[in-house]
This record gives sequence, structure tokens and C-alpha cells, in this order.
Amino acid sequence: MGALPKRKISKARQGERRSHLHLDPIQLVECPQCHKPMMPHRVCPACGYYNGVEVIKVKAPKLKKKEE
Repeated sequence: MGALPKRKISKARQGERRSHLHLDPIQLVECPQCHKPMMPHRVCPACGYYNGVEVIKVKAPKLKKKEE
């Protein structure tokens, strides 16, 4: 038989063990072209620029039609 715990591990001990498994908030920087928040070292999803060069063409967002 394998190793089995002799006692129940409390929630506090379990939390201490898992304290490094937390999620960090996403770090955002301002795009130098359009000044919208974006993830660093990636193409801006709003304008399509990276490092001052247009990398992708961004389509204009579709406008919702008003229901009458």
C-alpha cells in the first residue's frame, strides 16, 4: 500500500502550499499610435501597429442595427 496521510490537512495548510498558484492581473501598456490599452510586445488589436509599423489591417467594428 502506498503512503497515506495520517491526518486531515487543514484548509490553511492547503492554502499555504498553493499560495504561489494565484493568478496575476494582466499587465497593460498604452499603444503609442492610438493610446488604447494593449498587452506589451504584441500587435495592438485596435489599430494593428507594432513598433511603429502597421502589421495587420484592422477591420472597422460592425455597428449594431437599431431595432424598431
